[in-house]
Amino acid sequence: MTDTALDFAEIGRKLFAQNCEFVWAADKISDLPSMGPVEIAFAGRSNVGKSSLLNALTGRKTLARTSHTPGRTQQLNFFALGPDPQAPLLRLVDMPGYGYAAVSKEKISNWTKLMQDFLRGRASLARVFVLIDGRHGVKDIDRDMLKRLDQAALSYQVVLTKLDEVKNGRVEKTIADAQAVLREHPAAHPDVIFVSSHKSDGLAELRAAIALLLFERDRNVFQPAEIG
Repeated sequence: MTDTALDFAEIGRKLFAQNCEFVWAADKISDLPSMGPVEIAFAGRSNVGKSSLLNALTGRKTLARTSHTPGRTQQLNFFALGPDPQAPLLRLVDMPGYGYAAVSKEKISNWTKLMQDFLRGRASLARVFVLIDGRHGVKDIDRDMLKRLDQAALSYQVVLTKLDEVKNGRVEKTIADAQAVLREHPAAHPDVIFVSSHKSDGLAELRAAIALLLFERDRNVFQPAEIG
């Protein structure tokens, strides 16, 4: 079956309707789980809505802990997606938020090193989705993250969050502005996805993008019933 014959929106819907559960946490590189299934990671400024997006993507209200206090995600948290948590179709990785966090500078430094080591040495990591607050657009601290990903030569894609809080007249310009920034970054995927975790806007598009990525990495990952 060719790529064009597949409905990745439907495949993505079925993929994220499957079981998803927390399986691992690591606060240093030596604690990472063994590589195996394809992994995708979610990065972003503190309070950009990473946990809310993970919950919305998987249709689970409490998969990832949400908080109004920046810096609550203090480890690399791994979630297994698929019927068997021991052999998942995909692993989702929630990365510590960069930028402001109500913790010590030493702790932030440790997080930064952990993220850098993870990004540079994880062959199973297929893509990082960089979440950027759609109300404010790409900030200098986001640009720093994009540069780190360029240096790691790792594929990444920008997801703008909080679409429901952006006026309709500014949506297209916000996307265009983000795309203009990404043209300066060689490892960036050109497509920008705008989502609302609260209203579910853009989630089908993001699930489809992830399903396509997973299919491109391993064309045997989906059973015929899932893609037929």
